[in-house]
Amino acid sequence: MRQVYSVNQLATELGVTPRTIRFYETKGLIAPQRAGNARVFTHRDRARLLLVLRGKRLGFSLDDIREYLDLYDAERHQAGQITLLLELTQRRIDDLEGQRRDLEQTLAELREIERQARTALAENE
Repeated sequence: MRQVYSVNQLATELGVTPRTIRFYETKGLIAPQRAGNARVFTHRDRARLLLVLRGKRLGFSLDDIREYLDLYDAERHQAGQITLLLELTQRRIDDLEGQRRDLEQTLAELREIERQARTALAENE
């Protein structure tokens, strides 16, 4: 018999809340089966959820993750999937590099303000 998970089992195993899993379900990123009134998740659902969580941790949008998952379903381990992954990854790297430049500029400005404030305090003593 193949392994199935309840919402609570899957949440505990992956370190997320059941609400998180339900959220991704409502967004169509995972689609559990029904066993009576209960939703059960297969190994495939677990794998998809791991990809979703990794994508979110890396800062990808839900639309980007959905596009990747859809392509994964359509042509597992094919050039289209790898090409999309490269495009999404490069876009995310570019975004993060821009954020880093902005952060470095902000830190430099704050350090200059701090220096000026310390100088002003020292002059007033």
